[in-house]
Order: sequence, then C-alpha cells, then structure tokens
Amino acid sequence: MNPYPRARRRLRGALVGIAATLVMFGLADPIARAFSPSAAPLLTLGQAIIPLAPPAAIKPVIALFGDNDKVVLVLSTGLGALVLGGLIGILALSHRRLATLFLLIAGLVPAVVIVLRPEANASDIVPTLIGLTLGIAVFVVLLRLGGSGEPGSDRRGAEHGSRTPEPLSRRRFFTLAGAFGAIGAVTIAAGQTVASLAQDAGAAVAQLVLPRPAKKAEPIPAKASTDVTGTAPFLTDPQDFYRIDTVLAPPVVDPEQWSLRIHGMVAEEVTLTMDELLDLPLEEHHITLTCVSNPVGGDLVGNATWLGYPVRELLKRARPSADADMVLSHSFDGFTASTPITALTDDRDSLLAVGMNGQALPPEHGFPARLVVPGLYGFVSATKWVTELEVTRFDEKTSYWTDRGWDAKAPILVASRIEVPKPLGKVSAGSLQVGGTAWAQRSGIDRVEVRLDDGEWTEADLAEEVTIDTWRQWRTDFAEVEPGSHTLTVRATDKDGTVQTAKRRDAIPNSATGHHHIQFRVE
Repeated sequence: MNPYPRARRRLRGALVGIAATLVMFGLADPIARAFSPSAAPLLTLGQAIIPLAPPAAIKPVIALFGDNDKVVLVLSTGLGALVLGGLIGILALSHRRLATLFLLIAGLVPAVVIVLRPEANASDIVPTLIGLTLGIAVFVVLLRLGGSGEPGSDRRGAEHGSRTPEPLSRRRFFTLAGAFGAIGAVTIAAGQTVASLAQDAGAAVAQLVLPRPAKKAEPIPAKASTDVTGTAPFLTDPQDFYRIDTVLAPPVVDPEQWSLRIHGMVAEEVTLTMDELLDLPLEEHHITLTCVSNPVGGDLVGNATWLGYPVRELLKRARPSADADMVLSHSFDGFTASTPITALTDDRDSLLAVGMNGQALPPEHGFPARLVVPGLYGFVSATKWVTELEVTRFDEKTSYWTDRGWDAKAPILVASRIEVPKPLGKVSAGSLQVGGTAWAQRSGIDRVEVRLDDGEWTEADLAEEVTIDTWRQWRTDFAEVEPGSHTLTVRATDKDGTVQTAKRRDAIPNSATGHHHIQFRVE
C-alpha cells in the first residue's frame, strides 16, 4: 500500500508532469536560437493558435490587452501546456505507459506544427525533438524516484528480479522535481521565445541606410499642437505606436534577401529588390493609421512620418488589367490583406514604406518594408513585412480578415476622443481644460464639439491642420465647473458634413462607433 494519501500522490504526479513539460519546452527554447524563431515549440504553438481563434474572441482580447495580447497568448499557451503535463503526470499514477505515450504524442504536436510552417526548414524540428527526449527522460526518472507508479509495480519488479530504486523522501523528491522545473523555466527565460518577443532585429535595422527623400513631408507647424498637457503628441513615437498583427514575434527579414513581387492580373510581372527600392525617388508623408479594432476613444491609432515610394508608380510598371478591382498584399508570415485597387492608384499618398519618423522601420512595424494607405483601416491596407502585391478581384480572392467576417473595403470613419482629463481622473475646482484628437482621413476634420454633462454642445478650438490624412488636435475650456462628478462627451464632423454617429456598435465588420465620453471628478 502506498504510504501517502491520495491527494499527496496526485500532487507528486502533477509535479512530475509539470517538471517534464518545463524541461521539454525549456531546453528546446535556447537550442532554437541556433535555428530560427519557428524552431521554438512554445512560440510556434502560440502562433498556430492565432488563425484558429474565432472572430468573436479577437475583439475583446485586443480591447483588454492591446499591444500585450501576444505576450498573454504565449503565457496562456505555456500555462495550458503545464496543465496538460500535470494531468498526464496524474494519469501516470495508475497507467504509467499510457501516460508516457500521451506525453510523447503531446510533445510531437509542436514538431508537426513547426514542419508545417511555410518558412520552416526540416531541421527546425531538432530543438523540439531534443527537448522531447529530455522531457520524457525526466518524466520517467521522477516517476521511478517518486515511487508514484502503478500500484503493485514495485512488487512485480521484484518478482522479475529487477531492482526498483527506493522512493525518495518527500523533501528530496520536491527538491529534485523543483530543480528540474527551475532548469526548464530558466532556459525558457533565456531562450528563443522570450528573445523573439523582445527582439528588435537591431543589427539588420542598423545596417539599412535610408536615402534622403526626394520629396520631403510638409513641415509640422507649431500650431498643429494645442499645447494641452497630456494630449497625445502630433507624431507618435514608434515605441508608443500601436501594434496589432497576427505574429507573436516580428519576423527577422534580411533586407538583402527581401524582394517585392507584383503579379496576377497584370500585363507584366515586376520584381523589386531593396537596393532598387532605395534607388527610387522616395517620398515623405505624414499619415495616421488606425486599427479597425480600436474601441471608441481607444489608443489603437497613431500618426507618423512615413518614407517610401508611391504604390501607384509601382503598379504602373505592371500595368494592371482594367477588370482588376483589388490588390491582395501578402506578408512574409503568410498574412494577406485585400485593398481596393483605386486606393493604391488614385492621388492619395499610398506608400511602400521603408522609414518611420526619420528612421528605418522598426521590426514590429514592418521592417524592411510595409504598406501605408491613408483612408483605410490597417487590416485591409497596412500589410507589414510585405512581399507580394497580387492584382486580382474581390469576387475571386479573399484575405485573412475578410475570411473571418470583416469588411472587405473598410473605409475609416470620422472619430474623436478625449485625452484630457483622463477617465475617472480628478481635477481642481474652477476652470476646466479639455483636449484630445479627431480624425477623418480623405476628408479632414471640420469641427469638434464637446458637451459637459447634459449641457449644450460647445465648439472646440482646432489646432492647425497638417494634412487631411492626419489626426487633428482640439481643445476647449469650461469656466467654473462645480465640485462633484461630471461627464464629458465629444463628437466630430468632417469636411463633407458627416457628423460622428452616436450609435454604438461593435468593431465587426467595420469599426466600433459611438461618441466617446468619460467621467471625472472635480474637487
């Protein structure tokens, strides 16, 4: 009879499975650094989950975690693996061989996912196989030393003349299992997954020297700012620029190996290398980008000065068919976006961009090249790590997000937000200064109005407009606001006369709508 109570035996079994899982993933992770990001099993498993996520789950995750959604996904994947490992360890108490088989099958799943990745090499499964071998070895050793195998196994071993090690004391067992688990955790922290989530591919970026623009962006006038402390700056620092995409870690793309292929319904296929792109007369433009998942008043919007070459000029080389109405852009990681061909061939400043705010694109924002298209939400236009432009038709091809129920064309809607005061903030009694931003690309902001509590709409003062494709700051002041709780509401009107709707709706299929309002307290 086992001297330990059932709960204690289950705890031992769970610890065996958890320690083995940590070793399995942990030791594979640093080895993967010698291969590629797609060789890290934990990272690859997390990446494989993204396309499987139902559309209804995507919006709340982005709204809740924002730019941290990928870190949360990796942590959730790791936690799920540990729970599974713990359950397999408990199963081993009564069915050791079956549990070992389950652990083997579970460990082979990331190997299969890695092999199926389009950018992976066959050798990329080596780290996973090494980790799996060591993980199973730890699993077997801890089961034997823990004395928590199948009932009667010690007696059967004695009958057949085999020697079974004496079970370790509880303290020694926990120390050994903890040591294996710690080794796995430490190696994960030092491995490819953490490095990929934190990496900035700085070496490759530093080697790319951008030319001076042949056409510089318009100077940003001092009056483009309202000087309200706490309002977002006119240009967003790349570190603060929102990031929403379908990869857990930015792919490391060698600019010397990068090329753009234009094909499909064209008279002539065009291939462009990075050297050829940098030799073209590049242009600078201030352009605001917005994510369709941005909640009302949210921060999934940013403004930058982009350097690139007009996409319309590249498409002219290929001579698209008159029947084509869409360009399907392909990313290095397999993502696709469907952009109306008119948005890439009309007079707007749609760019194949290589620079952001005077520097090469950061990896998380598309290095070495990406699309920037004013007037459309990013999921149909702002493809990062772009490698192909396929000229086609909407009735013949679909893209990553349109397959998941989102709008195919996605024009940006007029929107505004309050940035000062902060939601639930406290301000001093007396006059109240209010500030924020508004945007209505391809038209421009004509008017912003603010309402305090249930009062009348008050027209705000607008900062100077830089271009119709950038956001515009605004401010207004209220005199003698009484102490207590208050509400502020904002709405914008574009130059076409479209008033921002008060009707609330979800982001799917084309942007959340409604007036942004906040509550604050005067003391």
